Order: sequence, then C-alpha cells, then structure tokens
Amino acid sequence: MDKNMEKVLEVSGLTKTYKNKRGIYDINFEIYRGEIFGFLGPNGAGKTTAMKIMTGLMRADSGDVKIFGHSIHDSFESAMEKVGCIIETVESYPYMTAYENLKQASRYYRDIDDKRIDEVLEITGLIKYKAERTKNFSLGMKQRLGIASSILSRPELVILDEPLNGLDVEGMVEMRRLIKHLSDTQNSTFLISSHLIHDVELTCNKIGIILDGKMLSIDYTDNILANYASLENYFISEVERNGSI
Repeated sequence: MDKNMEKVLEVSGLTKTYKNKRGIYDINFEIYRGEIFGFLGPNGAGKTTAMKIMTGLMRADSGDVKIFGHSIHDSFESAMEKVGCIIETVESYPYMTAYENLKQASRYYRDIDDKRIDEVLEITGLIKYKAERTKNFSLGMKQRLGIASSILSRPELVILDEPLNGLDVEGMVEMRRLIKHLSDTQNSTFLISSHLIHDVELTCNKIGIILDGKMLSIDYTDNILANYASLENYFISEVERNGSI
C-alpha cells in the first residue's frame, strides 16, 4: 500500500444534537497520511463539536471515529497514542515560563528531553522567549506555545481548532510555513478547523465545508481552484447550492 494512501482518520455517521436542536448531523470524511485537511465553516457550524468528539472530550449520540484504525469508543488510548491537539482555547500556566510550561506538558509523554523542548520552541519561533513568563505573552504567542505543546510528542496526526486565531499577518504566514514544513518533512497529517477562507486556501490541500452541522462537500484544493477563481467563490457556490444563503 502506498504510504501516502494510509488512512489516518475516518469519521463515519457522526451525530450530536443539543437541547437547542443545534449540533452535527451524519458527518463523514476521511483523511490520509500527509494531508492537511481544512475543516471550513463559520462560527457555530459544528467544527468544535466534531473535534471534541474526535478527541474524546465529548460523546457522540451516534457514529464513530477511527484513528489509525482504532475506534475512539473501543480503544481510546490506542486511537489517541499518536495524536496531538488543541481544542478551543490554548491554556498555559501564566506564572511559568514557556520552557516550564512545556516541561510540565512533557510529563504526560515518554522520552521528551530538554533538547526536544528547545526544538519545538525553535520550530514555533518562541526560543527567544523561552525564559519569559506566559502571562506576558500576546494571544498569538500563546497560540504558538499551544502548537509547540501539541507537537511535543512528535504526533503523526495533529488536530488544531482555529490555530490561526489571534495571529497577526506575520504570525499567520509563519504558522502556515510550520504546518506545511511538518507535513512535508515529517509526513505529519493535519486536521485544521477555521472560518478564515483565505488562510484555509493557502494552508490546506484538502477541504471539507461544514455549515449548520452538515458536511456540504469535500474536495482537494487543486480541484477546487481548477474550477473556481478562489475558495471563497467555491464556498459561496456550495452554500447557495444547499439553499443556505
């Protein structure tokens, strides 16, 4: 089997309904090794709900998620063994330094030494702030620290909920470079949620559009841009086609 066709994440029939009738309905998609999958939709579309279920933070009403062939219901620890993630807000200990925060996080994994901590600080552009307390960090710097923490254990699948939030233009460019670098050099696979159409277009090579809790379409970015002037045009077309605009 071609390594690039190895199925990393398989989401099937994922459904979760809240009391207010909102939620997600019959979500299905697959991600293969090395892909950067953009989970694109407006705020409130259901992206975070789906990601919380995928990472065990919430239970679905029905459906399943398999990561590297392991069901999160039947063998959660095996499913999550090679996963790094940030869901919703990035948390850190404000009176600890960037290094101390990562040292604390490293206790949850095997074989993470100071060299690896320095490596992820370097990758995320935080090495010069290594000894600075995170209470002084901007939102963008906290976001980078969260990314550093999520890749500490060299995960093969990285799940990031709105990783570009709070970053300035320079930070967004650096984050895109980082994600592509990890995908290219370490064959890491990414699932990234975002409401920022332009940044998804520039970052992701496969895109799934979610709206009102339903998956409207899934396609490769190259295919989309071969038929539409931009991802925004495609997004509007898909939304109109589904009668939601």
